[in-house]
Amino acid sequence: MKPSGSSVLQRRLAADPALFTVVASLAAFGAYTAMYAFRKPFSAATFSGQEIGGISLKVLFVVAQLVGYTLSKFLGIKIVSEAGAGRRIALIAGLIGLAFLPLVLLPQVPPWAQVVCLFVNGLPLGMIWGLIFGFLEGRRVTEFLGLGMSVSFIFASGWTKSVGVYLISRWAVPELWMPAMAGLVFVPLLVMCLALLAALPAPSVQDIAERSVRAPMDGPQRRQFLARNAVSLALLILPYVLLTVYRDLRDTFMADVLKELGVRPDPSFFARVESLVGVGVLAALAGLWWIRDHWKALGTYHVLISLGAILVGGSTLAFQRGWLGPAAWMVLTGLGGYLGYVPFNSVLFDRLLAATRQAGTAAFLIQVADSVGYLASASLYLQRTFSKASPAWTQLTQNAGLGLAVLVPLLLAASWISLKSTRRKSLWPER
Repeated sequence: MKPSGSSVLQRRLAADPALFTVVASLAAFGAYTAMYAFRKPFSAATFSGQEIGGISLKVLFVVAQLVGYTLSKFLGIKIVSEAGAGRRIALIAGLIGLAFLPLVLLPQVPPWAQVVCLFVNGLPLGMIWGLIFGFLEGRRVTEFLGLGMSVSFIFASGWTKSVGVYLISRWAVPELWMPAMAGLVFVPLLVMCLALLAALPAPSVQDIAERSVRAPMDGPQRRQFLARNAVSLALLILPYVLLTVYRDLRDTFMADVLKELGVRPDPSFFARVESLVGVGVLAALAGLWWIRDHWKALGTYHVLISLGAILVGGSTLAFQRGWLGPAAWMVLTGLGGYLGYVPFNSVLFDRLLAATRQAGTAAFLIQVADSVGYLASASLYLQRTFSKASPAWTQLTQNAGLGLAVLVPLLLAASWISLKSTRRKSLWPER
């Protein structure tokens, strides 16, 4: 029987590490970018003057989708950690398909049902990151692969929102039809990237020797892992919660902040800003792939994440004093926020497992951290929405940025002290 195209490509990738690295990075980057097209474009619209019960329709959309997305993160703790490589592609395609259906219904139902549509849209999407990252973790080049995938949500946020603005402004697509149309634009990219992910070979013997084996985890294994590492994980996850809230606030309400500041962005503004941020984050983090000692890499990530939080606070202070304009402020807060956020979603937990040689998966730890982080974001939005707090998004973003600069470095200092103390008391090997 003649080998299929997929098996031929798989053998080629297994034999050529450089080609594997390029293909895996591009496939993961493209697949997650395509997912964003089913989640974020609606936030580029303002839905001005539309309310339900005195609450802005856009705020209700954001909260509904975020609640669904948060619930998805908790569901993913089980689903993602138990999904083997053979099930991931079908799960990704099926979950994104489920997220698309409510976008098609969005313009055809009354406003209260539109809010339900956004909840249902978010419900499947919170598991996509972990499912894609499962193809990348536990490899000698996971550092590089994870970084490539992580910057996807920086670029994707700007690109997909710019596509949304373009559809509205240049093609006169109604705001409520725009999210579904934007998703359709990215379907070819999604199909191509999922085919490439399916062709990736399993981690090699050398990968396993350096990074440890990554096998699906059942319920007892997950509970045992969390109990054994409770203090260290808590001190790591708390800074991530703060970074998640800030990143989601800045990302979702950038258009509203600009509106409050009297800035009218052109369709390419979001793509330009987030592309600059993405390039900056790549430049700052790319060199860490060369640090082979996993404990040194962990310490370096603690420092870089802290510096990112300080950059957010410093640039916010400069903006308040009139030293920076809105665009520069958006770029610098994005650079600092993502400099802190990206390592948690790509390489920090992978390095932690490689350093400690514990059985587990980075996708599971990312899913746990994400579930807590998005629960905090959803709680903030729910509180502001139903207390009918004035939606002064500019002031809220500034306050959050200043708080980030103080709390994240303090928590990460405590995290590093805890990890070093636990390391001395354990049998974890020096690497």
